[in-house]
Amino acid sequence: MPKNKKPVPRKPACAAEPDTDALAQALADLALEVAEGEETDPELAAAREEALLVAIRKALRKKRDEVLYGAIELARFTDPEACRLLRGHIGEHSATLRLRRDDEPELEIDAFLIPLFVRSTGGLVAEETFVDDAAYEELAASFVAAELDSPKARVALVRHAYDLAEADHIGYSALQDLLREAAATMTSRKPVAAPLLEASIRGWTGERFAPDETAMELRFLFGFSLKRVDDPFYAVPKDEIDADVYFADRMRRYRAWTARVAPLVRRCLARDPDRLGIDFLYQDLFHGAKEQGVSELALLGTLSEINGLLSAKELAADRVRAVVAPLAAGDHIELRVNLYALDGGPPWGGVAKAVDLAADLGAEVDELCDALGSIGIDDVSTADAFDGQGHPEGAQPYQPG
Repeated sequence: MPKNKKPVPRKPACAAEPDTDALAQALADLALEVAEGEETDPELAAAREEALLVAIRKALRKKRDEVLYGAIELARFTDPEACRLLRGHIGEHSATLRLRRDDEPELEIDAFLIPLFVRSTGGLVAEETFVDDAAYEELAASFVAAELDSPKARVALVRHAYDLAEADHIGYSALQDLLREAAATMTSRKPVAAPLLEASIRGWTGERFAPDETAMELRFLFGFSLKRVDDPFYAVPKDEIDADVYFADRMRRYRAWTARVAPLVRRCLARDPDRLGIDFLYQDLFHGAKEQGVSELALLGTLSEINGLLSAKELAADRVRAVVAPLAAGDHIELRVNLYALDGGPPWGGVAKAVDLAADLGAEVDELCDALGSIGIDDVSTADAFDGQGHPEGAQPYQPG
């Protein structure tokens, strides 16, 4: 299926205040100019991008979250690439803060998350988390010990596993305030109160599980990394091949770290760590990691629904054909998966996965098709659409990239 083709729902009316609306529109327009100018005039695009970053930083300083979120929403209905660019810049700049004091070297503090999927029987118990002092201290020290951060960096790990609702409650400006508080704490020689951080731990509000029920829960480890801006450890090589090697080595160290600290994380999350299984997603700045966790959670939910359909029909995964196609669905897009008998006929079942308008539709299709293969569905196709009877239009066998 064409990867750039997607149905476009109608844009909703904007109910923001005039000043906020104008500022948000200007920010969205600037992001669109940057996105459109990258190929035609790179120099002009660079100047516009700098102007975009200045506007984002100004909104963050003034705590104008309504402008930032409003601009993202406007861009979502204007141009997916511009929205991704804008959301990425806002997320990055809200999760970093530069610090300069007198004649000391300039410092940067970053807020990061590590998404975790925790498997258990009965679910996590909040009162059991982070009661093992030794495990927590070793986990906090592991970021530098395993070379995820520079030997000269200082890393602080919050003693709490945040659920999605807690992470969602931390907006762009609130995260900047947390960075300032964390920096004051990490640079002080005396204990410093952290009321904002304490307030961010609001308590879990998700689903409760019966003692014998199988549970899969999304949690986030939240931390701060303080380092010198000029620390060569974080310098990405300008050469493309060298940069690829740099990031591949970073990924290798991260995977080695997850294997090393998985027992520590289990000890931090339960008195009986053997009853937990931990799956790590990749560490990223705060908002990027949160989006990663939400996306993976939605994908796992889709696969669970498909497995439920297969189980109800008493069919093995390799005895069905799956076709994936996009559908317009109001203010978002759905990727519909229809399931068919191998010998043809109408669909006997299917599920839909919601996709953000600003998402890379081609990447979303690839991810879903690869996931279908991971649960044993070998016959997977993509299509442009489904007709009224559920038959695919323009179907082609899926070819993994």
